[in-house]
Amino acid sequence: MRLGLLTACLPGESLEDIARWAGGHGYAALEVAAWPDRPGRDWEASHLNVEAFGQADADRVAAILDRNGLTLSAVAYYENNLHEDREVREATHAHLRRCIDAAHLLGVRLVGTFVGRDVTLTVAENLRLAEQVLPPLVEYAAARDVRLVIENCPMEGWHPDGYPANLAYSPELWGWMADLGLWLNYDPSHLVWLGIDPLAALEAHADRILHVQAKDVEVHAAARNRYGVFGQVLDKQPWKSGWWRYRIPGLGEIDWRRLIDALHQHGYEGVVSVEHEDPVWSGDPSRVRQGLTIAHRALAPHVHV
Repeated sequence: MRLGLLTACLPGESLEDIARWAGGHGYAALEVAAWPDRPGRDWEASHLNVEAFGQADADRVAAILDRNGLTLSAVAYYENNLHEDREVREATHAHLRRCIDAAHLLGVRLVGTFVGRDVTLTVAENLRLAEQVLPPLVEYAAARDVRLVIENCPMEGWHPDGYPANLAYSPELWGWMADLGLWLNYDPSHLVWLGIDPLAALEAHADRILHVQAKDVEVHAAARNRYGVFGQVLDKQPWKSGWWRYRIPGLGEIDWRRLIDALHQHGYEGVVSVEHEDPVWSGDPSRVRQGLTIAHRALAPHVHV
């Protein structure tokens, strides 16, 4: 097992600068962000230009990683593959295929993304839609020796009322995802605020976990008593529930010693990738790197046994 980080938390930094810092601060792997290079939502970053990515680019990235003692854990493009706008959906699929092509050239077998949701349809209708549009993407990846790993984030900010907008949010649906040929990029932080025991979910689905994201969550029970689990309604702000927030591993609710031990027990030998979305340790690259240092301090003793 190795400790890595998702590069999306440093969108203004070059891949070479991130790799130099990560390799010099005890990290062993990078999950490299590959969103299109255009203005977008927070946490989008373009550290791989997959739209124009050839063997020379793959060689350059490999050299950067080698110089800094790092490996590549996955190509990261977490986007809505069931978007209600057909043109947006097709553009998302086209970019995902380019991510798969880049992963193939780089020799990394994982591309991370979301299932997503058409928010104009019911969950049942979305399941049928996914069964039509996702298998061709799975087949495209398999033909290039790549597998799609799906993060279990609810993506509630994509829904106008703050309900789950990524069908991978519930362990009930992880078996359905497996039937489509999709694997799991397991992030325990989302499960905690949904009221799900992350250890129980891990135990039940360990055979589908090919990648792990390390993010913590801080829950304010008194505020939840006011707003309920679906979050604040009046004066609502996107991506803010009013009663929970993401934190750096070790600063929230998750027992990382037990969780990583469970991964060890199930034979997981992949990367635990820090996904930094902590608002306390954000705001400028220096604070982000401080947050990543805190995360390394919390996780490294359990990962490197």
